[in-house]
Amino acid sequence: MLSRRIQALSPSLTIAISTLAKEMKAEGKDVISFSAGEPDFDTPRKIKDAAIKAINEGFTKYTAVPGIPELLEAISYKLEKENNLKYAPNEIIVSNGAKQSLFNLFQAVIDEGDEVIIPAPYWVTYPEIVIYSGGTPVIVETDEQSGFKMSAKELQAAITPKTKMVVLTSPSNPTGSIYSKDELAEIAQVLEGTDILVASDEMYEKLIYEEGFTSTASISEDMFQRTITINGLSKSVAMTGWRFGYLATPKKELISAMNKLQSQSTSNINSITQKAAIVALRGEVNDEIESMRQAFEARASEAVKLFNEIDGLSVLAPKGAFYLFVNIKEVSDDSIAFCKQLLQETGVAVVPGVGFGSEGYFRFSFATDIDTIREGIGRIKRFVENR
Repeated sequence: MLSRRIQALSPSLTIAISTLAKEMKAEGKDVISFSAGEPDFDTPRKIKDAAIKAINEGFTKYTAVPGIPELLEAISYKLEKENNLKYAPNEIIVSNGAKQSLFNLFQAVIDEGDEVIIPAPYWVTYPEIVIYSGGTPVIVETDEQSGFKMSAKELQAAITPKTKMVVLTSPSNPTGSIYSKDELAEIAQVLEGTDILVASDEMYEKLIYEEGFTSTASISEDMFQRTITINGLSKSVAMTGWRFGYLATPKKELISAMNKLQSQSTSNINSITQKAAIVALRGEVNDEIESMRQAFEARASEAVKLFNEIDGLSVLAPKGAFYLFVNIKEVSDDSIAFCKQLLQETGVAVVPGVGFGSEGYFRFSFATDIDTIREGIGRIKRFVENR
């Protein structure tokens, strides 16, 4: 009965672990979850007030599929001011989170047999959407020595006549790594003269701890023309439930194609969210964003210190985002079994590294308060010591 496409799709391991943790908690068990990629902070008051104002003014009807004009203008303003990227409003489309932006993109450009280069560790959804779209993920494995980043040389080696796209994520989920301007320039040189597209996922750009952030498309005019910039407000502005993502590209044919696809699937995103998002994009809550960033930075520092004090575990300090990718190779070669046993015996939920394309690790989200982080890592320490 089911289509081949849907049967080939794997469920999200991140959501599966989070769901199991919630079920255990509902049963009255003492569970601490570090599995979800969701800030624990509340959405800033000014954004809420803008949403309430929109409701009270009756802004509750359908809108244009890509977004209302003032929202597209706000995104264009944000990208130019903060990222040195000049996109016209008609080169932008707003979707129900960056996940839908990526889904629309892959559906619009990937044909059967097309290859998409994805560095591992990767966000769990990338290869699944490629497969669903009929393409073939080409995984480039990275390691701690490279800071979990794909080099230009590794990219060059992965390119074939079938390569249609490269996916870059900076800062990274799950490792927190960031591509420097020089590293992006080297990647740009490899791609110059090809027709290969670049999907640049920049969702965590505001959560930076060690280095500055460089948008992929800002490297050169050639890179600008081939790059599709994907971003949103879920992580940096604590708006996960609002479902707001956007995509920008100078390729108007591509925008038109995604507009057509979205018009036949979800149509416009929530009208109220659109009004609220303008506040964030115009920089009106930057102070709140910085406060959240500082809190995440303090949590990262504490968590890295505590993990590196556990015999058998180690972790690199993240340069962005709110995840640690913890190395467990000295104590386990099966991250799924390790994480299941950890959850069952200690009530601590983390996500197996194999779900991100890298066995021998687990992802730990430090998007929670410092006391919970200390308690959770303490349980992990006792679990490892007793193995």
